[in-house]
Amino acid sequence: MEQYLPIIWAALIGTAVVLYVILDGFDLGMGILFPTTRDERERDQMMNSVAPFWDGNETWLVLGGGGLWVAFPKAYAVIMPGLYLPVIVMLLALIFRGVSFEFRWVAKPNHRLWDIAFAGGSIVAAFAQGVILGGLLEGIKVVDGSFAGGPFDWLTPFTVLCGLGLVAGYGLLGAAWLMMRTEGATAAHARRLARPLLIAVACFAVAVSLYTPYALPRIADRWFTMPNILFLWPLPLATAILGLGVWRGITRAETRTGVVMPFACTIGIFLLCFVGLVVSNFPYLVPTSMTLWEAAAAPASQIFMILGTIFLLPLILAYSVFVYWTFRDRLKEGEGYH
Repeated sequence: MEQYLPIIWAALIGTAVVLYVILDGFDLGMGILFPTTRDERERDQMMNSVAPFWDGNETWLVLGGGGLWVAFPKAYAVIMPGLYLPVIVMLLALIFRGVSFEFRWVAKPNHRLWDIAFAGGSIVAAFAQGVILGGLLEGIKVVDGSFAGGPFDWLTPFTVLCGLGLVAGYGLLGAAWLMMRTEGATAAHARRLARPLLIAVACFAVAVSLYTPYALPRIADRWFTMPNILFLWPLPLATAILGLGVWRGITRAETRTGVVMPFACTIGIFLLCFVGLVVSNFPYLVPTSMTLWEAAAAPASQIFMILGTIFLLPLILAYSVFVYWTFRDRLKEGEGYH
C-alpha cells in the first residue's frame, strides 16, 4: 500500500492543478482580454460572466499547493526556493486582481485604476504561471536533496516562451468562455479575438514541442524512441484535431454547437498538454532530481491527509457543480450579479 500512496497523492494534486488551470484559466483569460475593449457595457458583461465563479475557482490552487507541501515536502522544499520569485509575483498578481474585481464595482464611475489592476493582475499571474512551468520543466539544481541554484536560474528564454504561451492559452480559453456564456457585442468581440489567439497558441505549442526534445534529452528519449513513439503519436494528432474543432466552432458562430465547441475543444487541448507533461516527466516530481517516492512524506502523514481529503473533495466538487448549474444561462447585455 505504501508504494501507491505517492501515486494517489500525485493524482489528487494533478487533478487540482488541471481543475485550477481550466476553471481559473477562463476567468484569467477574460482579464487578459479586458484591455481589448473600451466599451463599458462590454467590460461589465465580461466581469459579470465570471462573477459567481472566480473566487471558488482559486480553491483548486490552494489544494494543489497545500497537497504538494503535505504529501511531497522534500519536493516543496526544492521547488519553492528555486521558483520563489515567480511564485511570489503570481500570488501578488492574483491578490491585485481579486481586490480590483470587487473594488471596481464600488468605485464606479471612477474605476480606471481598478481596470488597469484587474487586467494587469490577470496578465502577470498567467505569465508567472507559465514561467513556473517552464522553470520546472528545465530542471532545478539540486545537491544532496536541497536547492543549490541561484535566485534567477528560472529566467531563461524557454521560461519566457512558456509564460507567453500560457497567456495566449488563457486568452483563448477566456474568449471561448465569453462566446459560450455571453450574448450580443461581447460574444461577437470574443469571436473576433479567438482566431488570432488560436493561431498564437498553435505557434507557441509548436515552438515548445520542438525546443523541449532538442534541449532536454530525457524528453527526446521518452517521445522519439521505440516503442514509445507508437503509443504517443496520437497525442499531438488529437491536439491538432481539437484545434480544428475550435476553429470550426468559431466559424459556426451562434449555432448551439458553435457556442459550446470552442470552449470544449480548448479544454481538451489543455488536458492533452497536461497528459503530455506527465508522459514527459513521470516519475519525476523535480526533473531529474527527485521522483515521487523520493519526495514523499511519511506514509502515516499521507494517509492522515487522505482521510480528510476523502470528505472535503466531494463537497468542493458538489459546490462547484451546483454553482455552475445554477448560473448556467447565457448572460444578456445589461444583466449582471452586482
